[in-house]
Amino acid sequence: MTGQRHDLGATFVRLSRAVVAAEQPVLDELGVEMWDYVVLSALRDGPAHSQSRLAAATGRDTTRLIPILDRLEARGLLRRTPDPADRRNRIVELTDSGGELAASCQAAIRQLEARLLAGLPEDERTAFITTLERLAERIAAQRGPH
Repeated sequence: MTGQRHDLGATFVRLSRAVVAAEQPVLDELGVEMWDYVVLSALRDGPAHSQSRLAAATGRDTTRLIPILDRLEARGLLRRTPDPADRRNRIVELTDSGGELAASCQAAIRQLEARLLAGLPEDERTAFITTLERLAERIAAQRGPH
């Protein structure tokens, strides 16, 4: 690659801000805040065996995560139950309603993504998404568990 280009971090920040701004109206229409969606998405893979593990998985500080969990639990979208192995911990899991809402949000966001990427040829879209996911996984693996 020749010539000037933006640093990866600067490019990712610009892209991230643009995508989040585009997603927000989609989530607003479904009555979900961005951090709500992050938490719901993280729980789609299965329960979090503690709130601190969920905080690490979502990149949200535990003290900031608790009000999100309170709000989602009040809406009946998740439940927190004492961990039988360690009653100090709370297992956090989606309810059926939470799973349905997470799936609806993801479907709406996938439609938005298709529109955002529509200007790229199919092979470039596929390569972009694959490379982005691999890079994110690789960096997460290098950082290790939190």
